[in-house]
Amino acid sequence: MLFQFIKKLRKKNNLTQKFVASELKISRPTYIQIEQGERDLTITEAEKLASVFGVSFENFRTEKDLAITAEIKKGKTKTKVEKQKMRINIPQKNFEKFKEVLLYILSKIGGKPNVGETVLYKLLYFIDFDYYEKFEEQLIGATYIKNHYGPTPVEFKVIVDDMIKNGELVKIESKYFNHLQKKYLPVRDSDLTKLKDARELRHIDEVISRLGDKNATELSEYSHEDTPWLVAKENQPLNYEAVFYRTPKTSVRNYDE
Repeated sequence: MLFQFIKKLRKKNNLTQKFVASELKISRPTYIQIEQGERDLTITEAEKLASVFGVSFENFRTEKDLAITAEIKKGKTKTKVEKQKMRINIPQKNFEKFKEVLLYILSKIGGKPNVGETVLYKLLYFIDFDYYEKFEEQLIGATYIKNHYGPTPVEFKVIVDDMIKNGELVKIESKYFNHLQKKYLPVRDSDLTKLKDARELRHIDEVISRLGDKNATELSEYSHEDTPWLVAKENQPLNYEAVFYRTPKTSVRNYDE
């Protein structure tokens, strides 16, 4: 069935329902109807989906996943889909938001001795994934991979190196409980006009208030209890949709409302 094929391709490409819906310029509930077989596709939508999933329209129309099957049979080390999973898929327009959110975090707590690079990784992760759970929208929309220390934003190094080069950040090294840690300090104020609305700022402040005093070990252990990290494969991206399967330990949404 086509709707099942669409769902399979979306998951293989590690794309969220929200993202695909935005590409089709429809709401997420409307897209869910497509995946459940309750709504038919238009030709234009079908062509767009084929493009998003990286398959030809003919293979999409006939529900053939030939590219993936051929790659596996030939024993290649990476399939097309596996390569796509590791791509930096944060929307280009939100690179700027990533910068401003990072600068804002640093302006609030960057000077605290516990706030090194690992703590920043986890704060960005919970800002992104908690927001998605509460509002079913992306705030930054960064890509986080699973590693031993918890979720790590793929885009961090590229963006931070660019900010240091442009004189927006400085990097220093300090000792925290006899451990060497990388710290970043802001050179300029954050531009909060890059945020969509006051709700995003309130959410960021709430995460900082709740988690900003924890050290790297505490935040790493906390992130290891979060469903998106638990269900992800090592060194693979965490799926935003997994927040809807969180346990009460890490869930931030009141589902009774």
